[in-house]
Amino acid sequence: MAEGVLVLAGTPIGDPRDAPPRLVSWLGQADVVAAEDTRRLHRLADQLEVSPRGRVLSYHEHNERARTPELVDRLTAGESVLLVTDAGMPSVSDPGYRLVTAAITAGARVTCVPGPSAVLMALAVSGLPTDRFCFEGFLPRKPGERARHLRTLATEPRTMVFFEAPHRLAEMLTALAEAFGPDRPAAVCRELTKTYEEIRRGGLAELADWAVEGARGEITVVVAGARGASVALEDVLPEVLSRAASGERLKDVCAQIASATGLSKKSLYDAAVAAR
Repeated sequence: MAEGVLVLAGTPIGDPRDAPPRLVSWLGQADVVAAEDTRRLHRLADQLEVSPRGRVLSYHEHNERARTPELVDRLTAGESVLLVTDAGMPSVSDPGYRLVTAAITAGARVTCVPGPSAVLMALAVSGLPTDRFCFEGFLPRKPGERARHLRTLATEPRTMVFFEAPHRLAEMLTALAEAFGPDRPAAVCRELTKTYEEIRRGGLAELADWAVEGARGEITVVVAGARGASVALEDVLPEVLSRAASGERLKDVCAQIASATGLSKKSLYDAAVAAR
């Protein structure tokens, strides 16, 4: 029996000319093409002047649980399955992770066609440190959950990359400014590689004021990490106490936050014990 293969293929985040040549090749040879939006996939194929050889199926967040077994069956039967999402790399804030894990469990080969990435492009043009970074994707929509999550990131020393919907951008930037401080450097990258590409750089509060008037298109936000010297002990003490109360070992929490902020581990520990 032939070996089935799952191919995760990056697609253009805007300009179709950024499509990797191997994407064109796989569109013309895969037995099955699983697409987040089949209409957008056909438009892209027309722009690339290629016709999918195999059957085109929808694969999105609302049907991936039900469709994954069918695709795995095709893989175990020796077929090739090409997975594409609307823009960028499948499984990165897009459908794909469920199918990848199921394919691996079934013993199928999984490979990738690298392509455009909004995360890496935004990071590169942001003007912020790129030596260490973390990808946070979309923040929780509910204000309380979002605030709690941002508190855990307030002392994160790495540059952070987020996705956000345009109609929630001003609210998101305001929440970031409240959690990280109004002057924390950031960049809002809009419509990357498209006709109206725009990169706005500045402090979080400044960017939040700008976003109130409305922003359109696909949004990627890059935020500088915390600088240890600018973090006061009283700023991180609530996080220390909260994590300790949830079951983490106090000494471990103090060591981690001290490493991230440059604060004294002993001072953190003593303050936490006193606050208890």
